[in-house]
Amino acid sequence: MKILVINGPNMNLLGKRERELYGTKSLADLEDAIFEEAKNLGVNVEFFQTNYEGAIIEKIQQAEGVFDGIILNPAGYTHTSVAIRDAISSISVPVIEVHITNIFSREDFRSRSITGGAARGVITGLGIYGYILALNFLAKNYTID
Repeated sequence: MKILVINGPNMNLLGKRERELYGTKSLADLEDAIFEEAKNLGVNVEFFQTNYEGAIIEKIQQAEGVFDGIILNPAGYTHTSVAIRDAISSISVPVIEVHITNIFSREDFRSRSITGGAARGVITGLGIYGYILALNFLAKNYTID
């Protein structure tokens, strides 16, 4: 099984930006935690971070037939990108959207996820543990009855 983890804009600044919201763990720390869990699950993971909307769209489109699942944190594009939502809708690969912070307890404009409506599920507000939950869900092929 192969899982793609996509992190959007400003996620490269984890551990440096707004520590009161995002904590002190860096993107490398996040990737290490995911990699360790993936190793325990016998799953291969690939990481991708970009600050560009088009790059996220291309990576999602290229996942078809290559990956068994996607963990996606579209970051600021969560609230604005119909194009990323359309890319998610255009593939059969299940996508779990993840947010480190609780988007519903933040500014009003962050309380709506345009992209989440096309995802298989959304995990928000559980810190980096949300990524671990998403990985376990995809790795164990859970279904919702």
